[in-house]
Amino acid sequence: MGVRAYVLIQTEVGKAATVATKVAEIPGVARAEDVTGPYDVIVQAEADTVDDLGKIVVSRVQLIEGITRTLTCPVVNL
Repeated sequence: MGVRAYVLIQTEVGKAATVATKVAEIPGVARAEDVTGPYDVIVQAEADTVDDLGKIVVSRVQLIEGITRTLTCPVVNL
């Protein structure tokens, strides 16, 4: 396994379920779940490199209609 990250997503009101379903279909996304709180969807993503992870987020996730903001949190092994 290369790089793992959690991507926290804010959506337009009423769009969380649709966004989570669409994000879950992206290759490299292991899970996408609706949550409550300041973020609406949390995604677990995996890629071979940090650059590949960035491409998933910028070129695939952020283009989904209804997303207003993302925050990518790479997993570190301490």
